[in-house]
Amino acid sequence: MGILEIGLSPVKNAGTIFYRSDQEINKQTTVSMKSYRRELWFETPARRAFINITGQVEKCLEESGIREGIIVVSAMHITSSVFINDDESGLHHDLEVWLEKLAPEKPHSQYRHNSFEDNADAHLKRSIMGREAVVAVSSGKLDFGPWEQIFYGEFDGKRRKRVLVKIIGE
Repeated sequence: MGILEIGLSPVKNAGTIFYRSDQEINKQTTVSMKSYRRELWFETPARRAFINITGQVEKCLEESGIREGIIVVSAMHITSSVFINDDESGLHHDLEVWLEKLAPEKPHSQYRHNSFEDNADAHLKRSIMGREAVVAVSSGKLDFGPWEQIFYGEFDGKRRKRVLVKIIGE
């Protein structure tokens, strides 16, 4: 039997490779998956802000009881973002300056969308920074690299917006 044979997966044992069918493996590794969902709400006093939400996400993970799995943190509004980066004030300033160069707020007349609203730049900033962050969960902890933190990015604040935390695992 070859490794490319459909429905077979290799299993190593003392230097010898044995093959078991996917059904045999699934019988041995079947676990009950759990799912957890929570909404976090934000209302920033300023039009733009970066808020470290790592602690809130860690609290959700603890409440879920999930030890191994995946966590997805999604901005549920089209002018806000969730992203992973370093919690360093100089970097946050640099991000703000960079985003403003890429998608300046003013003049409002530069954007066709602003004939209806005044937040076209916020939509563009969200597109650049992304909608969500996905993090592995290992041994009941967020499986981060050095310095990684989860942030909520607000680009058109002064109103209530939500972030979805969804955790799937065991």
